[in-house]
Amino acid sequence: MMVPALLSAALLMLLPGALTLDSGPVTIDLLVENTLLGIPPVTYSTHVAYRGILLGAMTRLMKSNSDFKFTFSNDPNYGPYLESVNGVAGNDEDHTYWQLLVKKADGKIIAPDVGIGCYIPSANEQIILKFTKW
Repeated sequence: MMVPALLSAALLMLLPGALTLDSGPVTIDLLVENTLLGIPPVTYSTHVAYRGILLGAMTRLMKSNSDFKFTFSNDPNYGPYLESVNGVAGNDEDHTYWQLLVKKADGKIIAPDVGIGCYIPSANEQIILKFTKW
């Protein structure tokens, strides 16, 4: 009857990875773009744990590639705030900051509604850190 079907479904939910298609690391490209200062764009490749946050991937990249550096501060209300990338920091007087953009697999570029501490990259996305003005 219905009891065996419910037990089978419950058992599947208890098995780790039973319903996940892929739980390995996700390779992502990270593009640093700074046209305001005339610096050529640079693309880095790194990976993020399955369902891991962008901040983790950026930290991993910084530890493995001495050409990539970033700093951030922790806001108690909003979480990590990206302050500088490769030695270039945003500035209130100049109205500059680092904008997080994502180029999706279909080519569409979006501005996520979360920052580096909450964004979960997916396969075939390009993360764009763009130095820009507000």
